[in-house]
Amino acid sequence: MSSKKKQRIFAFDRMNFILLAVGMAVVILGMILMSGSGSTETEFNPSIFDVRHVKVAPAVCLFGYLFMIYAIVRRPKPNKEENDLD
Repeated sequence: MSSKKKQRIFAFDRMNFILLAVGMAVVILGMILMSGSGSTETEFNPSIFDVRHVKVAPAVCLFGYLFMIYAIVRRPKPNKEENDLD
């Protein structure tokens, strides 16, 4: 057995977590863009059918979800230290 200490190998590295956080922030931004005042029983609010609510916000959310999927699927690059342990 070698004198080098074995390191644990994780499925995610630091970059995966950063990409996940960015994707989550984009999804939250899309949800904020989607929010707005709604209609009441006595008054109709046509702003709920704006382009921002109907097209832009869902596209931003979709991009955020796809970015998060990429962050999960992304394989970390092996370190030089990991190659030395083998």
